[in-house]
Amino acid sequence: QVQLEESGGGLVEAGASLRLSCVAAGRGFSSYVMGWFRQAPGKEREAVAVISWSGLNTYYTDSVKGRFTISRDNTKNTQYLQMSNLKPEDTANYYCAAGQRSGLVLSTKISDFDSWGHGTQVTVSS
Repeated sequence: QVQLEESGGGLVEAGASLRLSCVAAGRGFSSYVMGWFRQAPGKEREAVAVISWSGLNTYYTDSVKGRFTISRDNTKNTQYLQMSNLKPEDTANYYCAAGQRSGLVLSTKISDFDSWGHGTQVTVSS
């Protein structure tokens, strides 16, 4: 497993922007599928955005399309989630995750992600 550390969460008003970052320790980052998941109180954890190892393939859940952008910098072992026009329903704990299985391109399945960060809270007030 790889150690992941998220940062960038906070309390903002609706319509604001935030950028989440996730730094991975160790080697191998450039070969991992990386994802951002979120979990709100009383709800299941869901995939928000996923990016392939090359950055060429991405996935977004419908509710964030056009507002969130996932990216990665393999030279810095870091992935990002740029969140714009935030809405109260985006309030959740956001988790960074790494899928390390050989051959994995994109996935939204929690079971395909081997390593998880501790999460960073995003709260959007109306």
